[in-house]
Amino acid sequence: MSLEVKNLTKTFAGQKAVDNISFTVQPGEIVGFLGPNGAGKSTTMKILTTFLPPTEGKVQVGGFDVADQSVQVREIIGYLPEHNPLYLEMYVKEYLTFIGKLYDVKGNLLLSRVDEMIRLCGLGVEQHKKLESLSKGYRQRVGLAQALLHDPQILILDEPTSGLDPNQIVEIRKLIKQVSQHKTVLFSTHIMQEVQTLCSRVIIIHKGKIVADCQLDELLKSRGMKSLFIEFDQEVDLLKIKALPGVQSIDQSGPNQFRIFSVENADVRSIMFDFVRQQNISLMEMRVEESSLEEVFRELTTPDGEKIRL
Repeated sequence: MSLEVKNLTKTFAGQKAVDNISFTVQPGEIVGFLGPNGAGKSTTMKILTTFLPPTEGKVQVGGFDVADQSVQVREIIGYLPEHNPLYLEMYVKEYLTFIGKLYDVKGNLLLSRVDEMIRLCGLGVEQHKKLESLSKGYRQRVGLAQALLHDPQILILDEPTSGLDPNQIVEIRKLIKQVSQHKTVLFSTHIMQEVQTLCSRVIIIHKGKIVADCQLDELLKSRGMKSLFIEFDQEVDLLKIKALPGVQSIDQSGPNQFRIFSVENADVRSIMFDFVRQQNISLMEMRVEESSLEEVFRELTTPDGEKIRL
């Protein structure tokens, strides 16, 4: 089942949180939905899951309209919001059984689905504990279990690894990859490595508008820039480096460490060798680097006036 968003706008008190965006997620795709805080990610996801009505535009989930067919939409989606809401006074197995009944899962099927989610999400040891006694990581597992309990065809996950430690992040990431093999998945995150591990496609939203929507490798190829990492044995005059032929800009990575971006990806290595010889300084390291997704993200979502670059 697919997600289709056409000319979606959401306005709060006259301010556009989402501004005329359009995208489609095809069946079987795992798409990373990225953007800075306040970009409109959670608002879009709340509209997709029928928690908020759109101000303008059309949104269809699995062929159902979120405005006119919200019940049908909720039946086919699994949703884990950014702030995972749980009834903390309930026990894990009790809570999952309760959620299953809300989705009208009954009898032996309900029992088997609850047991399967407990096994799949690694909740066996914790199933008889109260939710309030669980760690953040296990609460996220319960959140994923409730989102998957009714076997939805579409998963919408908003910051599923938020607040987890590195070990928990790896575990939840593996779980998402495992359960999403035959589902349509849209998830937001601030962890770029997570996107590169799980997704083949990314959508980047900034100030309510989509600024990129393409395959991950295409994005890195089209937007990424090669840079030259260099490290000197002493301080250097950055203005002298900036004035060298072919040098477009410089980022400082650390003490006496810099990344040089060249004009139209020109190769400035020979120029740097001449420079260090003329300045009578030593070059400790020099290597060509490809831009990462994090750097492309910054390039697309950071105003020019806020970029730390010479």
